[in-house]
Amino acid sequence: MKKYAYFPGCSLEKMAQSYHVSGIEASRALGVELEELKDWNCCGATTYFHVDELLAYTLTARNLALAEKENLDLVASCAACYKNCYFTNQYLKEDPDLADHINFALEEDNLRFNGTIEVRHLIEVFAQDIGIEAIKAKVSNPLQGLRVAAYYGCQIMRPRKYPLEDVEQPQYFEDMMSAVGAEPIDFAYRLKCCSGSLLLTNRQAALSMIHDLLYNAVGHGAAVIATACPMCQVNLECYQNQVNQEFGTDFSIPVLYFTQLVGLALGIEPKRLKIGTELVLATPALSR
Repeated sequence: MKKYAYFPGCSLEKMAQSYHVSGIEASRALGVELEELKDWNCCGATTYFHVDELLAYTLTARNLALAEKENLDLVASCAACYKNCYFTNQYLKEDPDLADHINFALEEDNLRFNGTIEVRHLIEVFAQDIGIEAIKAKVSNPLQGLRVAAYYGCQIMRPRKYPLEDVEQPQYFEDMMSAVGAEPIDFAYRLKCCSGSLLLTNRQAALSMIHDLLYNAVGHGAAVIATACPMCQVNLECYQNQVNQEFGTDFSIPVLYFTQLVGLALGIEPKRLKIGTELVLATPALSR
């Protein structure tokens, strides 16, 4: 069984618990063990790098150093956590002076960053490390007839992480949905930002961005939006009523994590995947 050091991040402890639980369940069914990183700390989320860059790198590097002690590659489920961990890992490998500054701070915790591991997003583990065909081979409950908007969001794909990565026309999310029997729609807004934390500073602009995403997904016949980020899930689900009030729409489309849909296709019971705990219930769409 392939093992990774699993960094859940702050969101998966509470608001994205369905992502946390379904990710572990689906990974186990696919022969992957996610061993939660002991004594992990917040990665700094989307804002801290604009407040104190050096301290933000140190926060993230501490998690990398903990994973290095276990000699395991680090896996994150949250897009922001993944971005911070991935680029901190790369920058420290490329900048010895920055690494020296970070390691001076890490000495207080008897830790050291050596650059010996890689950082993966959970969806990359599914699509690339496990592989689309291997997932397809384990499907026992194909999601036939389920039209899915596969939503990458903006942080997983950008900026480009390695030379051959196609950041403009990725296909692996759609391929994964096809592998589990679903029908991925032509979703033009699949790489657009969900507005992130813009709701705190410019509510009108944020609701407009969410509206456009929902409009595009529903307009192309999606019954479910699948995402790989807790912030995207919250924005697209929790603010549907506010979008409806603002724009006179009637959106009511469930937003699930890709791990929930994959897990369902693998024959895992919906309750074990936390399906049924969402605000916009997915049961009607899944039972069609």
